[in-house]
Amino acid sequence: MDYYDLIIVGAGPAGSTLASALETSGKKVLTIDKQDFPRDKTCAGWVTPAVMKTLKIDLDEYANGRTFQPIRRFRIGMMGQPAVENDHGDVVSYGIRRCEFDDYLLSRVTGPKQLATPVKSIVRKDGNWVINDTWEAPLVVGAGGHFCPVARLLGEGPGSHETVVAAKEVEFEMTPEQASACEARGDTPELWFCRDLKGYAWVFRKGNYLNIGLGREDNHKLSGHLEAFVDEMKSAGRIPEDLPGRFKGHAYLLYAHAERPLVDDGILLIGDSAGLAYTQSGEGIRPAIESALLAADVIRDAPDYSASSLQIYGDAIAGRFGNRAADTDQGWQVPDWIKTPLASSLMRSHWFTRKVVTEKWFLHQEVPPLKAAV
Repeated sequence: MDYYDLIIVGAGPAGSTLASALETSGKKVLTIDKQDFPRDKTCAGWVTPAVMKTLKIDLDEYANGRTFQPIRRFRIGMMGQPAVENDHGDVVSYGIRRCEFDDYLLSRVTGPKQLATPVKSIVRKDGNWVINDTWEAPLVVGAGGHFCPVARLLGEGPGSHETVVAAKEVEFEMTPEQASACEARGDTPELWFCRDLKGYAWVFRKGNYLNIGLGREDNHKLSGHLEAFVDEMKSAGRIPEDLPGRFKGHAYLLYAHAERPLVDDGILLIGDSAGLAYTQSGEGIRPAIESALLAADVIRDAPDYSASSLQIYGDAIAGRFGNRAADTDQGWQVPDWIKTPLASSLMRSHWFTRKVVTEKWFLHQEVPPLKAAV
């Protein structure tokens, strides 16, 4: 049996950030993931300057040999009506490929890693956790996404009325013919809201790669909405007629609607395992990074790994992202006041789509980068 101070289950941005942040703590940390890296990850794939600053990533160094698409504009609209394009002037975000970004973050972890290793069992034994009858630690951290096996130990929270958002996307490298036929521009992601405002779709060109997807709160209607959106984009010339491969799916929880506990004795959840995706956009990379850094601060100083000691992390999450909704409002990410007959007009407004949709909901420009050291 190999003993560690803590075991991180999941080597994506949350897990790798936590492992990196604890490398000078003197703690022995093991990071486990069911997949080998680099690996495909279903995600539209953009990060804000705040994420790159928090992670202390050298932009020129990262861009060397990797997809790194500066974003200066957004096209935003409601399906079935013309889009509004806003020019932000400066770079407000960057397009990345998750297979490259996640692999880069994990490559910065110098501690032990166990990849291509599914977690088949997590058993409580003498106050510790034993994983796969092989590795033992007093603390396990769930960083494996919505279906993380560590999160399952805590259940779905009071009432289990969580709204799970389901999304499907495809990302592929375009042929010269596809690239010439695609009117979507690299520095201008396109966001298209469903008319019932229960989700949105996107078209995102990153260099020679194209990412198309749609996410909604009602999974049973997802495929139909996606098919209609793709047909509309093809007819408008925004995307090529011939799309290769199948759309891949994933699921996540929106922060304000999640009821999943964050800590228990010897257990702590970060990133999508904890249900931290921004309520207004579903974006999860920045919350994942920041939750890992907040967790690292608590783990370094915790006298033990009891639920009461780890609750400091839960308080820190609430302080950073706000308190979760106390009621059982199951709406999608937009506030109720948007879901009015005025919605169509608002989505044609340059001020609203820029100041509210882009800068507030998607970029969170009013929130400064987290002051934490990796």
